Amino acid sequence: MALVVVISSACSTTHTFKSQSQSALDQLASQLQEQTVDWDALSASPFASVPLTRNDAEQAAHLLGEAYEKQLRVERQAEMDAQVLKNGELTMRFFTKVYGDEPEGGRSLFISMHGGGNAPARVNDRQWENQKGLYEPEEGVYVAPRAPTDTWNLWHQDHIDWFFERLIQNMVVFHNVNPNRVYLMGYSAGGDGVYQLAPRMADYFGAAAMMAGHPNETSPLGLRNLPFALFMGGKDAAYNRNQVAADWKVKLEDLQSNDPEGYVHWVKIFPDHAHWMQKEDAAGIPWMHQHKRRQYPDRVVWKQDDVWHDRFYWLKMAEGVKAERAETVVSLADQTFDVEKVETPKLTILLNDDMLDLDQPIQVVRDEKVIFEGKASRTIQSLLETLLERGDSSYMFSSVIDLDLTAQE
Repeated sequence: MALVVVISSACSTTHTFKSQSQSALDQLASQLQEQTVDWDALSASPFASVPLTRNDAEQAAHLLGEAYEKQLRVERQAEMDAQVLKNGELTMRFFTKVYGDEPEGGRSLFISMHGGGNAPARVNDRQWENQKGLYEPEEGVYVAPRAPTDTWNLWHQDHIDWFFERLIQNMVVFHNVNPNRVYLMGYSAGGDGVYQLAPRMADYFGAAAMMAGHPNETSPLGLRNLPFALFMGGKDAAYNRNQVAADWKVKLEDLQSNDPEGYVHWVKIFPDHAHWMQKEDAAGIPWMHQHKRRQYPDRVVWKQDDVWHDRFYWLKMAEGVKAERAETVVSLADQTFDVEKVETPKLTILLNDDMLDLDQPIQVVRDEKVIFEGKASRTIQSLLETLLERGDSSYMFSSVIDLDLTAQE
């Protein structure tokens, strides 16, 4: 008789869970019928924190993504028509040309940064004009933006990250770009930008190609899951670019030797070329195109730059937490996360059913000690927050685990 009661209780609990989940999904669908969605109010709604089934979470993600992109089509039509993005007093113009037929799954996107730098605007304008026709992919949307400033570091100041995030969002919505096939490239000062942006924005791109630039102080650690090509003239001695490129070749080889599943790279130094490589660097385009973004890598190496990011792949920094140049390394195997290295007091792990089975218990270990064990609930609130953080409807997370690492010291 006791066995019957247990089964009945379990069935009742399961039925209640599914019923509440379905109700939350229905309320979400109703809210999204409004002509203008109040995202903050939606996130704060009681149903947004109700645990969801896997199927309902997938449907909720689809509904949220559709509604968000629909809103972007209205709000951003003018800036796409003008081909100008604005951020405060800064503007970024951009040139767009589409190549080839659209493949199944959406077009590729190539963001191509011009050279120049600390020079009069007319000099950087000429460099921009040159960049517009410098490369021709067989397929994809080729975008050559004009840097918002004329400074020496025109492609790796903190506003560039915002501009490129918005540019990618727009290209996904208006040109049906596949967000997993976004590629970053640049020549000279644009190459400086690739060196800097690729490691700190690696989770936005499928691959990156650096042409004739200089990394300055940046680190290659964040390239663990981003295929990276480097092209340099062997006689390009200005700012010691050729020697630095050779040094990076060694660094990338060492990193891959110690972590064979990561740090895919191709370094080509042309011994007879100086700063101009006679377009032989164009080989980087088909090389990049064979790769696509790794959304859920089994190991994340996150090295903060001087431009702070609060999210990287499936890791997130807690609000208010900042530590310049901090390094965080977390790996995932089956249902277990291993915090290998962390230099911040708090850390959030983002989860969805493409990474692991959220219906089963999850473990987080640090120094071989279990610091979290249990299940993580899927919620509309988590989906919405991660959508609004990045504006990428293909990269939402339905659950989170917040870790207070000071309590584990």
